[in-house]
Amino acid sequence: MSASKLVKPAVEYKESFLEALDEFHAEGRYQFLDHAELEKNFESFVDDLNEGRRHLHKTFSDWAEPVPETILWLVKEDKYIGTFNIRQRLNWHLEKWGGHINFVIRPSMRGKGFGKKILHKGMPYVSYLGIDRALITLNPRNKEGIRIVEFCGGEFEDETPETDKFPSRRRYWLNCN
Repeated sequence: MSASKLVKPAVEYKESFLEALDEFHAEGRYQFLDHAELEKNFESFVDDLNEGRRHLHKTFSDWAEPVPETILWLVKEDKYIGTFNIRQRLNWHLEKWGGHINFVIRPSMRGKGFGKKILHKGMPYVSYLGIDRALITLNPRNKEGIRIVEFCGGEFEDETPETDKFPSRRRYWLNCN
């Protein structure tokens, strides 16, 4: 049995990614990604992710400056486990609510240590992109995510207040060296 690894999104993970997308949809995430459309156009979806033309989140380009983003998938054998996003710089919105790093583990693989693995394995990529200290923000109710970030050395800075447009976020800094 092979170890999990971070890879660029690839067509070979299509079936597993689509299964994970159904899991995410069941919990209300990634509603803007259509399963049927991706099934038909998965190769172009992967190409768009790898070229930075598409993201695994809704972009706010009409009111926030887009930033370059690197997307990696945590996989084990032929199974998609999760996504690790690296935003290569911060805009005003990411400084408060998004950060440099975002990661998500598919629901059926949570509670198995993959959150720690994806964050640990992703940090050399963050460093390679020239980021010495990376900001990561979390929902204050995401106790498991907070535990993972603190376990991996995240230093708590503050908590942003909830606004009429944005939820509260706990802000942590991670050393990437």
